[in-house]
Amino acid sequence: MGGYIAKRVGQALLVIWLAYTAVFLAVQALPNDPVTIFLSTDAAADPATIAQLKAHYGYDQPLITQYLGQLGALLRGDLGYSLSSGAPVAARIGEVIGSTLVLAGSAFVLAVLLAVALVAAATLARGERLRRALLNLPPLFISIPVFWLGLVLLQLLAVQLGVMSLFPDGSALSLLVPIMVLALHLSAPIAQVLLKSVQQVSAQPFVDVLRAKGAGESWIFYRHTLKNAAPAALSIAGITIGTLLAGSVITETVFARAGLGQLVLQAVTVQDIPLVQALVLLTAATFTVVNLLVDLIHPQLDPRIITAHAGSARALAA
Repeated sequence: MGGYIAKRVGQALLVIWLAYTAVFLAVQALPNDPVTIFLSTDAAADPATIAQLKAHYGYDQPLITQYLGQLGALLRGDLGYSLSSGAPVAARIGEVIGSTLVLAGSAFVLAVLLAVALVAAATLARGERLRRALLNLPPLFISIPVFWLGLVLLQLLAVQLGVMSLFPDGSALSLLVPIMVLALHLSAPIAQVLLKSVQQVSAQPFVDVLRAKGAGESWIFYRHTLKNAAPAALSIAGITIGTLLAGSVITETVFARAGLGQLVLQAVTVQDIPLVQALVLLTAATFTVVNLLVDLIHPQLDPRIITAHAGSARALAA
């Protein structure tokens, strides 16, 4: 188990380093340095001011010096400084990340619960029409754009019914509606993969043995089928983190919520490249860490993973 964990952690660190390198090279590939780009629309910015700011932010240094300097600062938790405000990037992200974590975390938990409930209902449904209707829900959920559903609900609940505000006011609906909008979209791929996995597990011989012993369908599903089908759904749940972050940006913009979505929009609008760079790295690191956690949870659900890993290690050693 120790070797498996060490390998997965090492792979995660490698992915984060490669993500940092890719973002750094992408910035270097821009027509000008971030300071020049940021001040390009400022008529009052003279060449001396631009040169002074470039020296202050280190953009006048050789490429390798910038790379190593920024990497060392990143390892110390220093994400640099925002060009638009002059404040540390970490401080600007820290001001709004709590709101996004509440939205994204709540939506993810709700999406998983919706997916499990939908698969359970479709699997245990007695009527064929009801079962078909339930099976058609995931494709419907995934085909509805997040921004469109958000705008429709705002029009219905805020404008026509007047039960919620157009802007966040601290009420339950101002938080629950964005969570629901995001969760519906996220639940679709999880439900589809989980349903396919449940169907495969249900075709296994041990399920027929349990039925022959008189076990009920509900008992078989919750005690055996769901547990054996969970690893596949867990993998897709980890992958949807990328969709979750993108959806959070859109949802926060539609519902005018303060969070990383608004910060990304502001940073891109004013061409604050250091802030955009840090947000991209944060997204990549979050995605990597979540998938690392998925890899570490997998062996608890399927011990065969550790056995296969040990077998591969012995084969390579031989």
